[in-house]
Amino acid sequence: MDKQELAAFLRSRRERLRPEDVGLPSGTRRRTPGLRREEVAVLAHISTEYYVRLEQGRAPRPSAEVLSGIAGTLRLTDAETDHLHLLAGTARARTGTLRREVRPSILALIERLPQTAAIVLAADFEVLAWNPLAAALMEDFALRDRAGRNLARQAFPITGSDQPTDPPYGISDGAEFQHHVVMRLRTTLAEHPADEQVVALVDELRSGNPEFARLWDRHDDVQPAPMLTKTFRHPAVGPVTVDCDTLALTDADQFLVLYTAAPGSAGADALALIGMLDGQRAR
Repeated sequence: MDKQELAAFLRSRRERLRPEDVGLPSGTRRRTPGLRREEVAVLAHISTEYYVRLEQGRAPRPSAEVLSGIAGTLRLTDAETDHLHLLAGTARARTGTLRREVRPSILALIERLPQTAAIVLAADFEVLAWNPLAAALMEDFALRDRAGRNLARQAFPITGSDQPTDPPYGISDGAEFQHHVVMRLRTTLAEHPADEQVVALVDELRSGNPEFARLWDRHDDVQPAPMLTKTFRHPAVGPVTVDCDTLALTDADQFLVLYTAAPGSAGADALALIGMLDGQRAR
């Protein structure tokens, strides 16, 4: 049970609701936004004292029935309800560290996709493997150390560092990617609380990047990300628009990200040109 994160999440969900959202009269002017704690407690059929202690990070672990009542009262989505249970310790948490070895069959697979740019990500956004077209489209990850291969660090550069503040690889959906990073890191931290590298990464970004800290503290990011179409800005070719599909490798808690384009499309032509240029450079 992560008492402090649970408390912050409950406060953020309560403060976004209006009395009329749950069938209560607006009444007199309120000093703070959202529902009052006692209103949540009454609607969830729990004591006000216990709910206050939950929001203060002082309560013992709530039962599944209590969490169900709170989730219904706060109008949580299915994804938010799953996250609530995860923070409360009623969902299975993986106590080990992240696996960072990519199984050989996946490595062989991405090498057999010459028209697809493919990377494998750990759950904390470290790029673990890539094929030649991905290196040509994005960058040669072999030239970076492990910290530099982490896309979360690229999305949220540390204030005062010499790292570019533009979205990584000139992607057109930089803000959306930032939200996705925060969403995924929050889940990863909840599932792997004993992974020192994950804990250190989140602490580093929270203290070193104000935008990451703002998004993290909003608790607005537990919705699943939609399937994306992504546009990169390649230094030699210019804009390259591709489909972005992410496949979960659930046994390893890793993600296979595939960038593809329909045959005959401008994106397919751009990928082919990038591959040809990379081949010429290699020769």
